[in-house]
Amino acid sequence: MNPRDERSPASGSRGLSALLLLVTALWGLNMTAMKTIATYFDPAVMATWRAAIAATLMGVLLWRQRATKQRTRMNRRQFATAVFCAVLMVYLNQILVAAGLSRTTATNGSVAIALSPLVSSLMAAFILRERIGLMRIVGVLLGLGGVLIVVLKSPGAHVAGAGWGDVMVVASVVTFSIGGVFIQRLARETDALHASAMIYACGTLMLALHAIAVGAAASLTAWVPGFWPVVLVLFSALIATAFGNLAWNHAIVKIGVARVSLWFYWVPVFGVGFAALLLGETLSLWHVVGLVAVAAGTALGTYSRA
Repeated sequence: MNPRDERSPASGSRGLSALLLLVTALWGLNMTAMKTIATYFDPAVMATWRAAIAATLMGVLLWRQRATKQRTRMNRRQFATAVFCAVLMVYLNQILVAAGLSRTTATNGSVAIALSPLVSSLMAAFILRERIGLMRIVGVLLGLGGVLIVVLKSPGAHVAGAGWGDVMVVASVVTFSIGGVFIQRLARETDALHASAMIYACGTLMLALHAIAVGAAASLTAWVPGFWPVVLVLFSALIATAFGNLAWNHAIVKIGVARVSLWFYWVPVFGVGFAALLLGETLSLWHVVGLVAVAAGTALGTYSRA
């Protein structure tokens, strides 16, 4: 492994940290938007919309860069890796999240999604043979504890017995984490935009075929239920999906999937924060404690020697 990956990946990289914090804030806000969007769209149609819009934007960016940045075509191995990542990170992830969250409580879903950094660290160690240092382990566990405090101390939080919905959400976390490990390799060989565009193009095709196969795309109104629902989908696709995933994959190239994944702890934290801001939910001292734990866990896991 490159020696620079053994040290602080963010030495002099406050900009990257700010970018990741912005992405997690947008994803936290997107959690609120998705609840509204889900009342208008079938999950398969909604996932196809978001992936298609994101893929289109990435394709436009690639086309605009054609004169200033020379890119070579992906070889067979790289293309196969992109298809594999599309299956895991776009198709299976979207289907499992949509199906899982509809079968479990919001609290259970948030707790399951918060396992992402832990799973990503384990996958990076298993597949990429990255060494997991003590400070990384402490950071992962501290961040997870902070998320649990924030989520479980929120108004109306209730942990129900584990069921198939929870299994599906955890499976979506695993597929996203494994895909992130392979993106780390692919994007370093090509670049984040090229890899992301190919992955979302392939993923869009898979989701569209799935929507047709399950009969979710039988009518025009299934795709265009109204003006404002489409506007919300555009926001979700352009800001959360396209920009968010491009920035996320760019960060993976810079500092590795295991360290980037620690920032995922901020998503449910921002989700609770936006719920308090937009929906008037009450915050308590416990939320401050959880926030401090998440911040400390992120700092330990990403800035300390791994």
